[in-house]
Amino acid sequence: MLLAIDCGNTNVVFAVYAGDELRGQWRAATKTDRTADEYGVWLTQLLERDGIAPSHITHAIVASVVPGKNFDLRKLCEDYFQCKPRFIGDADLELGVAIRVDSPGSDRIINAIAAHATYGGPLIVIDFGTATTFDVVDATGAYRGGCIAPGINLSMEALHMATAQLPRLPVVNPGNAPVIGTTTVAAMTSGVFWGYIGLIEGLTARIKAEQKEIKTVVATGGLAPLFAEATKVIEHIDPDLTLRGLLQVHKRNN
Repeated sequence: MLLAIDCGNTNVVFAVYAGDELRGQWRAATKTDRTADEYGVWLTQLLERDGIAPSHITHAIVASVVPGKNFDLRKLCEDYFQCKPRFIGDADLELGVAIRVDSPGSDRIINAIAAHATYGGPLIVIDFGTATTFDVVDATGAYRGGCIAPGINLSMEALHMATAQLPRLPVVNPGNAPVIGTTTVAAMTSGVFWGYIGLIEGLTARIKAEQKEIKTVVATGGLAPLFAEATKVIEHIDPDLTLRGLLQVHKRNN
């Protein structure tokens, strides 16, 4: 079995594949002070609860955008699963696609690989994570670059932290409520949500104006369904895109 690890700035997602079958996935907060043993005890208990013994794990692959966590994730794989993990970005790892930019994030590369394999190309991948990224994949599957904007939760938190009277709020779709809010909460909810819809639609339109052959837009990340229901520019929601990309790279290299 394969242990696939997607380490983002907010969460670390662990998934186990038996061949092409996703047997389970689990999520933990990304904390720089969390040790390999803390991850190991937590993860092995969840695996065993779902009938997966640690000895069943024979390979591991990691996409990490938090370099400070790489040591602990490597040690986790070696100490608890007796396998040496491969990291996206390793010099000897064959990705199978051309990278047309300098030093893109490993998550963006993996999303591009999985999106092209599933939907063809050219296309745009929007990933709603700690940052909101817009990545372009051409018809051959090559990664062409993209845009990075602050994630909506990060924006909401910054709005609260940098002001004296604006509260911390969850991200919600205001639905049919007027765009012009008559209370502080309504004004914040409308401004952040519809402002982000404007960001999504505006950047997508500008990218398509530059890359006129693009027809498909794929969204991933936890908040993708929330925004997809409010705009027509997102055509596909794919929550497991990054994990499938890790699986594809593993299969290519094994």
